[in-house]
Amino acid sequence: MRLADPLVGLSTMADLGFGLPPGEALRSCALATALARRLDLPDNEVCAVYYAALLQHVGCIGYAHETALVFGDELAMNAAAARTNFASRRDLFATFLPELTRGHRPAARVRLTVAAMTSGARFGDRFSTATCEVGRATARRLGLPEPVQRALYHIYEWWNGDGAPAKIAGDEIPLPARLARLAGIAALFDSIGGTELAVTAVATRAGGMLDPALADRFGREAAAMLGELNAASDTRDLVLGAEPTPQLMIDDRQLASAAAAFGDLADLKSRFTHGHSAGVAALAGDAGRRLGLAAGDLRRLQLAALLHDLGRVAVSDAVWERPGPLGSAEWEQVRLHPYYSERILTGSPALAPVARWAGMHHERLDGTGYHRGCSAAELPMPVRVLAAADAFQAMTQPRPHRPARSPDQAATRLRALVRDRACDPEAAEAVLATAGQSPARVRRSWPGGLSDREVEVLALVASGCPNQEIARRLVISRRTAEHHVQHIYTKIGVSSRAAAALFAMEHDLLGR
Repeated sequence: MRLADPLVGLSTMADLGFGLPPGEALRSCALATALARRLDLPDNEVCAVYYAALLQHVGCIGYAHETALVFGDELAMNAAAARTNFASRRDLFATFLPELTRGHRPAARVRLTVAAMTSGARFGDRFSTATCEVGRATARRLGLPEPVQRALYHIYEWWNGDGAPAKIAGDEIPLPARLARLAGIAALFDSIGGTELAVTAVATRAGGMLDPALADRFGREAAAMLGELNAASDTRDLVLGAEPTPQLMIDDRQLASAAAAFGDLADLKSRFTHGHSAGVAALAGDAGRRLGLAAGDLRRLQLAALLHDLGRVAVSDAVWERPGPLGSAEWEQVRLHPYYSERILTGSPALAPVARWAGMHHERLDGTGYHRGCSAAELPMPVRVLAAADAFQAMTQPRPHRPARSPDQAATRLRALVRDRACDPEAAEAVLATAGQSPARVRRSWPGGLSDREVEVLALVASGCPNQEIARRLVISRRTAEHHVQHIYTKIGVSSRAAAALFAMEHDLLGR
């Protein structure tokens, strides 16, 4: 199948994770590709523009934890930032702060304003670095060409050199990155206020954030390009039709790898869920084989398991990481995340067959689950297996309000769900048999040339532990912990916690 098929659907995840309306990534992609073709770029550069624009926000999920610590709701902060020209101090006060504090009480507005003014450029650089490193890593895992990876790594550089992560300027910034960034801004402001506002937004950023020559070209042709974009009856069809040739193709195995990459992105949202989706997929797949599920159902089950939590990105990390009880409004957000997972997957013909199963992973036989409240008769066996695997895996991982449970404790609780007629007994026992018979894997070497101690440290870094906490847990000096972290970052080629956590998930290094 075409790689663009699943990515067009999964781009909605990037929109939701950045606090944007669904479809903004598609509009950016269509606009960037149209501008690239008007510039008569060669096919390989058009390809880089196409995929960089489609995925430009995919890495923003990687800094959700840190952003929520500073601003409370990282989705609101992201949405405010998307509308702000940070090269202009005036726009910081005219746009960012009003957008950030809208709807809050006076005390909260003061707190958010202080947070914004004190975190400053340092926070922005860290956000951009994590976003770009995670975006590049995701493009690599998807098998996208090196120019796409490079464009995503540099997509938050500024024309004047004040961006991140590399602080490069002008023509040093890859052209696909410059085009994708411009198109993202133009498409967003066109959605907000039409062509005139889009042209103004691009023009005011020219020479600061954006390439002035590209901004001028866009300004002269904006009416025609945005007119074509807005006249399209289906933006997905427009984007698929605009895909450069030769089209990038994948097989079923590569589709599973892409699903694993996006599952890891969803788990990166919170430091408490790292590796969750991969763990659920492993349990569900083995349990399904024990139950004799047909090959086609097994394949769909494992895809659904890898992708079941994509919708978590649409809920703020301030909700997911709240240490106390959730209020009714917060619970309502949580109960919607399977719905978002289902809607994201429905956007791709390649993934639509697993959308309903993924959206049912919190349903229960007694009708008390969500988001539909299905009865037992509505739940096929693969869904029952997915629900049991998800429940067991979640129990064995820490959450803000409780530590991780032991496998024996989790088994006891899962069997209690069976007795309460919430969980299927056959599915639960198949999951528990799988969990109890998974032998510990012995590894003779670690990826990136990491040592045993460095793998321990990496797991703590991924969980959000600062150097002082790493030192305390491993009974080493803080300076030694700092050296370990620096060596790990150098060996695996990252400079942010988010990218380190993604590396650990990709190589199954958590819990070792």
